[in-house]
Amino acid sequence: MSLPIAESELILNADQSIFHLHLKPEQLASKIIVVGDQGRVESVSAHFQSIEHRVSNREFVSHTGMFNGHRFTVLSTGIGTDNIDIVLNELDSLVNIDLKTRMIREDRKQLDIVRIGTSGALQEDIPVDSFVASSHGMGFDGLLNYYAGLDLCDEPAIAEAFMKHANWSKGLPYPYVVKANAELLQSLAFDLTQGITATAPGFYGPQGRRLRLAPALPDLNEKLTEFRFESLRVTNFEMETSALYGLGHLLGHRTATVCAIIANRVIRQYSKDYKKTVNELIRLVLERMAV
Repeated sequence: MSLPIAESELILNADQSIFHLHLKPEQLASKIIVVGDQGRVESVSAHFQSIEHRVSNREFVSHTGMFNGHRFTVLSTGIGTDNIDIVLNELDSLVNIDLKTRMIREDRKQLDIVRIGTSGALQEDIPVDSFVASSHGMGFDGLLNYYAGLDLCDEPAIAEAFMKHANWSKGLPYPYVVKANAELLQSLAFDLTQGITATAPGFYGPQGRRLRLAPALPDLNEKLTEFRFESLRVTNFEMETSALYGLGHLLGHRTATVCAIIANRVIRQYSKDYKKTVNELIRLVLERMAV
């Protein structure tokens, strides 16, 4: 017989909300949009016809409301896979753990979690202000290596081919590759550019940027652009998707990422009005999820 989860492991606030997100189970919808930027939460919920709840703690801001007859939660994660680790585990706890008894529920609930992000393209033919959907997340962050079961979702052949192609250093985290939920991705991105999204554990050196410090892999971006695995190529760089896909798969939730391309790293272009592009993407994702 299983035992209740200890207070030190499943931490609740005085009002019985989950520790970081400050959400209670009844405040969470089954259709969830995650964004990095706190300010983008309001950009999403501005499309809602009504808002039930607004909750805020640290970088985690959430609004729950209705769009075209469907209940949504939009939640900011902040930047990075470490924050995705917090968000995915706490979202899952809200629906699959009884917070009163601290027991895991026998009937598991599945969430649809879609990341709307901004990203830099790694292929010359992907224009600024277009949309790219992540068929796979390739993680350079190492997060999933801390969880049992990585072998259940990893695509090691892709990671090994990339490491060989890039002359990957043994001092760097071992990459992992996880697919999006195919059904959810198809419903959102049937007419969008798709490819592997590389997920970096930082914005500067881990994405090949050079300010005063030289990156350990100065040709990383070129290696990403050149890499091919069967029909797949690396389309873009960002900082959350690999953890979203990996944890989502292990926890039994459907996950997908669609990003607005605000820069092209190959031809060194940057969007002149990326907020307009992001707002167009928000509307597209909401409409395609509200079915």
